[in-house]
Amino acid sequence: MSASTICESDLVGVECSGSVGIVTLRRPSARNALSVQMLEDLARILRDCDAAPEVRCILLTGGEAVFSAGADIDALSGYTAATYPDSVNRHAFDAIRATRTPVVAAVAGYCLGGGCEIALGCDVIVAADTARFSQPEINLGFIPGAGGTQLWALRAGQGAQAHAALTGEMMDAFAARRAGLVDMIVPACALKDAALQLATQIAAKAPLASRAAKAAMRAPWGAPLHAALEQEVALMSGLLASEDASEGIAAFLEKRSPRFAGR
Repeated sequence: MSASTICESDLVGVECSGSVGIVTLRRPSARNALSVQMLEDLARILRDCDAAPEVRCILLTGGEAVFSAGADIDALSGYTAATYPDSVNRHAFDAIRATRTPVVAAVAGYCLGGGCEIALGCDVIVAADTARFSQPEINLGFIPGAGGTQLWALRAGQGAQAHAALTGEMMDAFAARRAGLVDMIVPACALKDAALQLATQIAAKAPLASRAAKAAMRAPWGAPLHAALEQEVALMSGLLASEDASEGIAAFLEKRSPRFAGR
């Protein structure tokens, strides 16, 4: 497969700049909320970029205004404890993390929930000074279900991960940089150029060595992390059967404070 044969979609764009495949989330009316179709398209396009020999680095962005506000809650409300483990959502995130080609995330504005988990699955995160990171799932009565209880610790440590998962609080770009969550901060207007410059630098290196380096760095993501991610999915699935999760989703959609009952 060549880069020229990679088909974009209405929700996820793709273009090439030299040896860099630029993949863009484009659902601005919903702040790039991750619908089922968007996740399917993103996973497919990343697989296609991965299979194109001339693509030596991938740049993943949501644009200068927002990366992603997280999962589409309307879509998430359709999952149950029985259906979530084999859901499109779950398998799409698996496919994103399985990309062998180095991936640079260019993050501006909101990077929340599932959007944050996508960014954390990338190799390098370049953040605009407007970037805001959060795992707000606890506010809806469930937990991150695509790596958010594991991937923060790999970058920012257990303390930052616990704070993110248990409070749902927002972390700005500068706090994220101090914590080690992001690797570089630039003005929002310079985000794409700075991230593309870095991606181009990576793409200029020996492609076999780049993939080998990525595989070696991700070796600790093997059995122990895989087992932890499986447990995360099982716990998330169980929570989707709870009254609290139903109440949290309903409250979000109705724009009111949730009334959790602990069942």
